[in-house]
Amino acid sequence: MSFDVDRVRADFPILSRQVNNRPLVYLDSGASAQKPRQVIEAITRAYEGEYANVHRGLHFLSNLTTDNYERVRAIIARFLNAPHEDEVIFTSGSTEGINLVSYGWAAPRFQPGDEIVLSVLEHHANIVPWHFLRERQGVVLNWVEPEADGSLPADKVLAAVGPRTKLIAVTHMSNVTGTIVDVGAIARGTDVPVLADGSQAAVHMPVDLAALGVDFYCITGHKLYGPSGSGAMWIRRERQAEMRPFLGGGDMIRTVTRDAIDYADPPLRFEAGTPGIVNQIGLGAALEYLMDLGMENIAAHERSLRDYARDRLRSLNWLQIQGDAPDKGAIFSMTMQGAHAHDLSTILDKRGIAVRAGSHCAMPLMEFFGITASARASFAMYNTRQEVDALAEGLSFCRELFA
Repeated sequence: MSFDVDRVRADFPILSRQVNNRPLVYLDSGASAQKPRQVIEAITRAYEGEYANVHRGLHFLSNLTTDNYERVRAIIARFLNAPHEDEVIFTSGSTEGINLVSYGWAAPRFQPGDEIVLSVLEHHANIVPWHFLRERQGVVLNWVEPEADGSLPADKVLAAVGPRTKLIAVTHMSNVTGTIVDVGAIARGTDVPVLADGSQAAVHMPVDLAALGVDFYCITGHKLYGPSGSGAMWIRRERQAEMRPFLGGGDMIRTVTRDAIDYADPPLRFEAGTPGIVNQIGLGAALEYLMDLGMENIAAHERSLRDYARDRLRSLNWLQIQGDAPDKGAIFSMTMQGAHAHDLSTILDKRGIAVRAGSHCAMPLMEFFGITASARASFAMYNTRQEVDALAEGLSFCRELFA
């Protein structure tokens, strides 16, 4: 099936609105993507005619909602080509997922002096939980810097592995630069467990967990055109068996007495409390929407956008693109001499163009580039070449103002 961007755009109601009397050009999907009508309708349907709590009732609505909720686990497994459905653990997003691994798997196992290999490309969600282990247990963080162009060769990550390395935690795609990291080559090159942050990568390209060989992989729903507060952490069965529960409460137990607890089998063991029922149902609708379009088709469209945007932005020789690696997604972080990133974002917003400005929850990477902030344009499947042109024209207008 060919990819028809106009047809896709028609599924997103918000894209027809205006901002500051200009057509909305939404280039902040790296922070949070807009939602198609199919997701909005699934959420509305779940609340209007099907809602009840899951797993706890014998009545019709509870059984119906439980079925609709639990089927999302199979949808996520299919979307990621996960080997087993019960390896999918529902979370509120990647941050909760990585913290689950930190508290449930790493904290009980790591000793003072044990090492975690991290890249400087990481989002804070894949940094702060490991700092907790550094502060509280004496774990050592071993940092790997990218190349000057923002790329991160697998060999460079593997070279940082030592006899006390217990985990490699690395992004699959940088949220700042779009750099794609070959996490499969990293996993194949070592026996050390690998956690891959798939928050960006799973949005922009097919992910095949059966082929990648990593041990942990997280996705977050709000970037995948689904609701905020939805997501999943895929954890290999062998690693689940090594984990202790992270949160305690309902659903993660079989029985509780005054003297003992008998825990439920995974994945419920790691899903305490009433979950984000409708959020996850909405995520399931989003992933089915993506699979209907075809992730290969989406990736091809976005590669075309990336190449066109790269040419347009490179032609602005006064604009600095931070970390423009050859193998990357359609994400561009930009700086301009004499203007702060916040200035660029504010001026572009007056023209209806939404970009992100700041450190993008990646302060170590900002430090590596020698900057404190950038303006980031992150493209999605619903963006067009005309919107790339609008961005380039808006940046040229910024240049005129600051010349």
